[in-house]
Amino acid sequence: MVETATSLGIDELHAYWARACAPGSAAPLPQDVVKTLLAGLRLNVLETLRYLYQKQPSYAQFEAWVRECNGGELKEVSLNRLRRALAGEAVGAEVGNLEHVEGLTADDLAHWHEHGYVILRNAISPEAAEISEMAIYDFLGMDRDDPESWYRESLSHSIWVPLLRHPALVANRRAPRIHKAHAQLWGREDLWVTIDQGGFNPPERENWPFPGPHMHWDATLAEPHCFELQGILYLADVDEDQGAFSCVPGFHRTLPQWLKSIPAGVNALNHARRTLTMKPVAAKRGDMIIWHHLLPHGSSPNRAQRPRVVQYMSLRPTRYAYTEEWKS
Repeated sequence: MVETATSLGIDELHAYWARACAPGSAAPLPQDVVKTLLAGLRLNVLETLRYLYQKQPSYAQFEAWVRECNGGELKEVSLNRLRRALAGEAVGAEVGNLEHVEGLTADDLAHWHEHGYVILRNAISPEAAEISEMAIYDFLGMDRDDPESWYRESLSHSIWVPLLRHPALVANRRAPRIHKAHAQLWGREDLWVTIDQGGFNPPERENWPFPGPHMHWDATLAEPHCFELQGILYLADVDEDQGAFSCVPGFHRTLPQWLKSIPAGVNALNHARRTLTMKPVAAKRGDMIIWHHLLPHGSSPNRAQRPRVVQYMSLRPTRYAYTEEWKS
């Protein structure tokens, strides 16, 4: 018998649990609903899947784990917003009225439409960015002023930092300017911010070559090509040669034609890496780069003197168009 009692009162959460822990008892949720559900409950996608498939918890145990991830408490106002949104009701911005919040300028929006990415200047304050930067150093057991400490085993050979819920990073996800800019690009305010990790890309060394990620897409190349956003927040100044985020500007406008030009039997990503050139994007501490997910993008080798320290985050509306078929 499948357990059905729900203390959080979110039927979609039970359906999500059942897909992993009671196969055959629930239909799969739409992808956009899953992303809204997890973002609304402040859960990271990978940590949640890992917990469900490795632990195979009862539903009561899963709900308890969700609460534990949130410090033992989920605010009723947040739960109610999520319930209403999943029920199809209109909900406003999580951070309140955005009407008088400064967002992207007309020039910013023109740059976005032309190039498919934009730099949101002062997305958070330099002070907030530095606190977040130090949180990542502390999490990794590193000293910002000691280059020898930047290559400790705590980093392994990866630029990803699985720091999800430090108060500074949590506060950044609620920055009004970030929500306003995404609302401008999406054309709506019912947005949900992902619980993504940090990043630490130190200068290359002989025994620490750049591990990637190299040029890639986090989107299906199957048609129809839908709209979605991705973002990276610079927690310290980043120069072009400092492992900067890189992309192929304007590619969101030419992708369909480019796909048709690929020789038969040739993989799209391999062809892209051979024929396309990415542009590194420098920006200041507290700036956020937002890009169209159809842009080929990646990190880059750090050939400067300082690490690139960042926080990843994306914002999506409750329901949005997407293509189910995965094609790379």
